[in-house]
Amino acid sequence: QVQLVESGGGLVQAGGSLRLSCAASGRTFSSYVLGWFRQAPGMERDIVATITWSSGRTYYADSVKGRFTISRDNAKNTMYLQMNNLKPEDTAVYYCKARPILAGQSEYWGQGTQVTVSS
Repeated sequence: QVQLVESGGGLVQAGGSLRLSCAASGRTFSSYVLGWFRQAPGMERDIVATITWSSGRTYYADSVKGRFTISRDNAKNTMYLQMNNLKPEDTAVYYCKARPILAGQSEYWGQGTQVTVSS
């Protein structure tokens, strides 16, 4: 059974930092793009950052460029999101997602972790 399990969320003051983890199990993700998405109350789920597992190529939403860093540890099958200089508008539930590069494979979502940034 494939699972993505997020951890590391919490309450932090503006300007603080958090590191989210997404532990993947049940398969290898060498042909996947993994990413972080977030959803604030009453809002759409938006992309935050992605990383191509095999190449390490990254993408960031403009709103987080220069503050967030996505990375992965192949040996641990885990993806991370280092979030620095957090702002109240970063408050949301953060989800990790695995999207297949090849057709015919499944995509997977984690259950989400809450990040709350106080002003």
